[in-house]
Amino acid sequence: MASSPPSLSSLLFPSLALILISISPAFSTSRQALDDHQDQQMKTGFKITLNNIDSGGRFTHSEPLYRAAMRSSQRLQKFNEMVLTAKHPKLKTTVYAGVGEYLMNFSIGTPPKSYYGIMDTGSDLIWTQCQPCLECVPQPVPLFDPKKSSSFSNVSCSSKLCLVLPYSDCNQFNGCVYAYGYGSGFTLGFLGTETFAFEKVSVPKIAFGCGIFNLGAGFTEGLIGLGRGPLSLISQLGEPEFSYCLTSFGETKPSTLLIGSQNPSGGVVEIKITPLIQNPLIPTFYYLSLEGITIGSTKLPINKTTFALGADGSGGLIIDSGTTFTYLAQSAYNLVRKEFISQVKLPVVDAFDSTGLDLCFELPSDPSSVKIPSLVFHFTDADLGFPTENYMLSNSSIMCLAIVGSGGTFSIFGNVQQQNILVVYDLHEETLSFQATECDKF
Repeated sequence: MASSPPSLSSLLFPSLALILISISPAFSTSRQALDDHQDQQMKTGFKITLNNIDSGGRFTHSEPLYRAAMRSSQRLQKFNEMVLTAKHPKLKTTVYAGVGEYLMNFSIGTPPKSYYGIMDTGSDLIWTQCQPCLECVPQPVPLFDPKKSSSFSNVSCSSKLCLVLPYSDCNQFNGCVYAYGYGSGFTLGFLGTETFAFEKVSVPKIAFGCGIFNLGAGFTEGLIGLGRGPLSLISQLGEPEFSYCLTSFGETKPSTLLIGSQNPSGGVVEIKITPLIQNPLIPTFYYLSLEGITIGSTKLPINKTTFALGADGSGGLIIDSGTTFTYLAQSAYNLVRKEFISQVKLPVVDAFDSTGLDLCFELPSDPSSVKIPSLVFHFTDADLGFPTENYMLSNSSIMCLAIVGSGGTFSIFGNVQQQNILVVYDLHEETLSFQATECDKF
């Protein structure tokens, strides 16, 4: 990045202070009322519809694949920068990955105003663009105006939520002022609390960023952070369990986010459970322990430490809803690539310019004759086998492996590999579970 959030915030905070004088605090709901309200709604949990960021767009058949590949590559780069920052905090500022793959609808305020924001398991802050705007990304609906909502309140500088922000300042009129950077831009503004509605469920006193200086591509109308930090939606709800079920890549039917404990399958389906791992240096991320990979009948000779999380915060594998493809530590990917070439036995073609993927095969005139080897990821306590469509994407002429090398030791378990699987995050038990599900039938 040419400039970083702290230097920008130091330049802009004086301007922000002048603008913020005009925004006065409004009525706020008591903490007890919030707790009672949430307790009642969290007993059964609730659903939120997700739409792919490219759904409804006018693209050619191959464009969504290439666009997803480019976003995933940028996201990997920013995750790597976060790891570097954690290891050497004086080198750079904290920059979150930013643009994800799925949008969710939410409403803010009283009366409620409806917006679409990116669902992001790789960051924590909830935010939207607000009036009075100094610099905002164009959006199709009016910016949220806190002065027109009877349920808006400013967050004080002494609030715990203000103190856990990566960068914050204090304004005597409006309290906590924040700066939050992403790989593709940043948001600056003031921290407030508001009533948020997710489809039919309304929750008061959710802390969020009211961004009045926002720059970046692909942010739509805001972002809903689902990371492990205290500012995320999950943490603020105090709900230890959430899950999602993602439909097939390119599918027009929406996916689903579930807040709270639910069993939507209604039947007996095998569930694979593996521990969640925490990285103290990057507490936002959800890490998993991947111990090995099997292709066909061949278990690859991958060193068991290849995917291990280092004591310095490097390496490891995170599960991420906002990265389309799986990125493996380069040494492991090299073995995966070699084995697929050996077993598929089709001509390898260079289709990177159209797909953004590294390994593609030329399909014969009769694609049904192609034998594709099975793929199993060996997580701690859970061997997860994938249907072919979760790792091979094809059209009439080529077939590509939806797994890429990361170029280093860091790995990401992407959302194509998670499609048609109910993925359940249990933060009380510190586990993550996989349950094969027809996600388009939710």
